[in-house]
Amino acid sequence: MSSNFKTAAVSHTEPLRDGNFYRVAIVGAATLKGKEVAEVLSDRNFPSLDVKLLDDDESLGQLETVGEEITFIQNVRSEQFENIDFTFFASDPDCTRKNWKTARKAGSVIVDLSFALEDEPDALVRSPWVERQLGQMRTPELQPGPSVVAHPASVVLALLLLRAQKGGQVERVTVTIFEPASEHGQKGMDELHEQTVNLLSFQQMPKNVFDTQVAFNLVTRYGEQAMPPLATVETRVLKHYRLIAGKDAPVPSVLLVQAPIFHGHAFAIHLEMDTPVDISEVAKILAGEHVNVTLLAEDAPSNVNAAGQGDILVSMVADANHPNGVWLWAASDNLRIAASTAVECAETMAATRPRGKIQ
Repeated sequence: MSSNFKTAAVSHTEPLRDGNFYRVAIVGAATLKGKEVAEVLSDRNFPSLDVKLLDDDESLGQLETVGEEITFIQNVRSEQFENIDFTFFASDPDCTRKNWKTARKAGSVIVDLSFALEDEPDALVRSPWVERQLGQMRTPELQPGPSVVAHPASVVLALLLLRAQKGGQVERVTVTIFEPASEHGQKGMDELHEQTVNLLSFQQMPKNVFDTQVAFNLVTRYGEQAMPPLATVETRVLKHYRLIAGKDAPVPSVLLVQAPIFHGHAFAIHLEMDTPVDISEVAKILAGEHVNVTLLAEDAPSNVNAAGQGDILVSMVADANHPNGVWLWAASDNLRIAASTAVECAETMAATRPRGKIQ
């Protein structure tokens, strides 16, 4: 922490909050992630005195509901960050890079859902779910570095594999992740929809987002013009997994596949243990906070029934060719996990926020 923060004084020239209530800004409030953050803030009763919705010119003036309040989206300007305690960047990476330092200079804690800040020197990739699993406690800081929300697929893998490790030595993990269009925001959802409609009516497909056909298709790479490439996303999933799960966690082999689905991750995970697998015992080990395990075929997870859920849904079957192997089939709401991670990051830092204005 810099000496400027060590010697910071608290001024009461600004009106004090009524109790421990905080002022919040969501940059990218009209995005899928931004809307989800606003919903999770309300669902978790985050102690916010005011939630300011900010976005680009396309969304200005748009009405949104935050809790029981109706507000409108405002332009992203430097003065909007004055007296803001927490700023959630759910915008595109360029917008985050352009504005985060202004928000931080104004005294705001930064929570980044855009991954733009993952390589900043003082940034920390975080998942409170995994931190609790590992028994980690954050050291309070007056002005912490940016908290970068771990990729939602990394959170799922870390939570499941860390628990699986408690049942014995994990010899090998192989994972296929089925990526939804919503990871590319509303534009990705719209392009998948338009491709589907146009294919059925024998019209030319739009390819502005993926630069390839994703409707009625499974691909392991996008077209050359797509940003970011699918390989970059796969690398990020593994990088974030290692950062949040720690050096002692099993290292999975991962294949990321773009699936023709709008929403929700799905995972095919093969675990090879050092001893024969008892399915019921594995189920007991995996089940717990944020993980819902079913052994009934009719309740098998899907990206459809995972939508809106705060839990990771898991089913499993034994590997018929390997007594030490087990297949996990899992599904999760990617947007809900990202937003929940972001809000919980803010909650863990809320107690350290001073009253008044930092000078």
